[in-house]
Amino acid sequence: MVEAVRDAGVVVTGAGGGIGAALARRFAAEGARVVVNDLDADKAKAVAEEIGGIAVPGDASVIVSEAREALGGTVDVYCANAGVGSGGTEAAKEKVWALAWDVNVMAHVRAAHELVPDWLERGSGRFVSTVSAAGLLTMIGAAPYSVTKHAAYSFAEWLSLTYRHRGLKVHAICPQGVRTDMLDATGSVGDLVLKPDAIDPEDVAEALFRGMAEDRFLILPHPEAGEYFQARAADPDRWLTSMNHLQQKWEAAR
Repeated sequence: MVEAVRDAGVVVTGAGGGIGAALARRFAAEGARVVVNDLDADKAKAVAEEIGGIAVPGDASVIVSEAREALGGTVDVYCANAGVGSGGTEAAKEKVWALAWDVNVMAHVRAAHELVPDWLERGSGRFVSTVSAAGLLTMIGAAPYSVTKHAAYSFAEWLSLTYRHRGLKVHAICPQGVRTDMLDATGSVGDLVLKPDAIDPEDVAEALFRGMAEDRFLILPHPEAGEYFQARAADPDRWLTSMNHLQQKWEAAR
């Protein structure tokens, strides 16, 4: 158990299902007061009713003020979990790229803009970013997703290095395949790359709580992602060649 979570005001975006719902359930089970956010109002209300939380449906980019009010004026933990798994190449439509940037990156920036001043004044606060291993590595067949998840990781890293001495704790969750609707939507590439080692959303929540207890920035529900990350940094050309072989395998199977 993370003692700081009990009675804390927690916001989880994209919590109508998948990882977000698992995070909301786990925070509630640990004694937190949880705001459940999702674009789908019915899903947000269903999860909130299940865990005794508060539903604040709507666009994750603009719900901080409403969530803060629902929690009595203070947000202690903000889980920037909402995301879109935009596939495609460099030729993806502008609106696809724009949506990926808005949801996967700018929603995090806007939330931090609202929350960080209060956290710095208090000397405490916790920002949890659901990034994906794609933010450390890449994802075949999904340029908008890969690029924006790299940016989400970079922003979380920047928040941590800039404010950790002032009491702000930041965690970047970087799982590989997780059994969610988003994984199902990846189609053949997900079947090849992600599904063989996919884990449950509850495993992601457990990994986060272990990481919070150990005060770790990088949360790896799939520990092997860390090994791939090291290999990528140590020998980029070898890593890219290996990934290109996987790309060719996917192309041949389609």
